[in-house]
Amino acid sequence: MAMTTLYRPVGEKERALIEGSGFRTFPPRLPEQPIFYPVTNEGYAIQIARDWNTKFNDQKIGHVTRFQLPTDYLEQFDRRVVGGAEHEELWVPAEQLDEFNSMIDGTIEVVHKFTEADRLAEGA
Repeated sequence: MAMTTLYRPVGEKERALIEGSGFRTFPPRLPEQPIFYPVTNEGYAIQIARDWNTKFNDQKIGHVTRFQLPTDYLEQFDRRVVGGAEHEELWVPAEQLDEFNSMIDGTIEVVHKFTEADRLAEGA
């Protein structure tokens, strides 16, 4: 079965919730968050985690997670480019997140951690 690797930039609070699940699931979306949007490439996830999460979340920390799902399962979701060509997201309706989580193959890995100091060093 073909697998697709996706990435999800998260703040410290969301990372802790993922850890609490045994690195098996992403937490439910908040009522004002109708879409769960993993991204399709690591560079874009790094940009968000380093340049956005370290600036706008309370802990000033951003993480990049990596995980895999069956490629054929992912075909049902819209892919959206939200900036340059490298800014591609998969749009998963919040009500389908439980099913999405159940399709994750293996565990969710935390592959990068950024702090406010990292963002400042990059000049972002």
